[in-house]
Amino acid sequence: MRIGEIAALAGVTPRAVRHYHHLGLLPEPDRLPNGYRDYGVRHAVVLARIRRLTELGLGLPEVRDVLADDEGRELAEVLQELDEDLARQEAAIEELRARLRVLLEQAKAGTLPAEGPVSPGLAELLGAFSPSRSASAAKDRQHLMLIDSMAPSEERDRILAALRPLAQDPGLAARMQELYERLDALEHAAPDDPRIGPLAEEFAAAVPDTMLGLLAGVGDASREHPYGQALLDDFAPAQAAVIRRFMTALTARAGRGTG
Repeated sequence: MRIGEIAALAGVTPRAVRHYHHLGLLPEPDRLPNGYRDYGVRHAVVLARIRRLTELGLGLPEVRDVLADDEGRELAEVLQELDEDLARQEAAIEELRARLRVLLEQAKAGTLPAEGPVSPGLAELLGAFSPSRSASAAKDRQHLMLIDSMAPSEERDRILAALRPLAQDPGLAARMQELYERLDALEHAAPDDPRIGPLAEEFAAAVPDTMLGLLAGVGDASREHPYGQALLDDFAPAQAAVIRRFMTALTARAGRGTG
C-alpha cells in the first residue's frame, strides 16, 4: 500500500503518518524500486492503535511508551494517569460551573459588581458599598480586584475580613466617600499642596482599629515591593503624597497600639 492508501485505511492523514515516522512511533516500511514506501498490514495495525490511543486523550510521547511495552503494563499505568487527570479536570469544571451559577444569580439580582467576576467575598464587600462617582474610590476597587485575583486565598480572605467594617458601618462608608472626593480634588494639585497633610491625617483617623494592623502591614510591605510604587504611580503626585503620609501615619499609630 502507498502512504495515501494506508492513511485512508487507518483514518489518518498522510502528514500524520510521516509525523509518526519522524517520532519513531511507526516503523519505516521497505521501499519499492521506484522509491515509494510499501506499507503492509502490520503498519495498518500500528496506525490503528495509535489512533485509538490518541482518541483516548494520550499524548504522542505517552503513545510511544505504550507501543514500546508489549505486555501492556505501560498502557495500564498511562490509562490510570489519564483517568486521574480527567477526574481533576471534571472537578475543576464543576467548581467553575458552581462559580458561574453564583455570577448568574448575581446578574439576575442586579448585584454583579460593575468590575466583573470576583470572588464571592469581594462581591459581597463591593455590593455593600453605595455607588460612587469618585475616581479614587474606583481605583481602590480595582486594586482590591487585583488582590482578589493574585493573593493566596488565606491572605485574600484576611484582607476582605478586615475591610468589612467599611461595609457594615454606613457612617464610616459615608466618611470614606467624602475623603475620596477630597482626594479626587487633588488630581491637578502641586505635590506640596497644603491640603495634603490634613487629608492624610483624616484618612488615617478614619481607619477603625480592626483594620489598623492590616493596612499598616500592607503599607510596610509595599515600600519594599514593586507593586507599592506601581500603586502610587497610578495616582497624581499630590494624591500619591496623601497616600504616602497616610501609610506613614498608620504605621506610627500601629506602633503606639491604637489611636
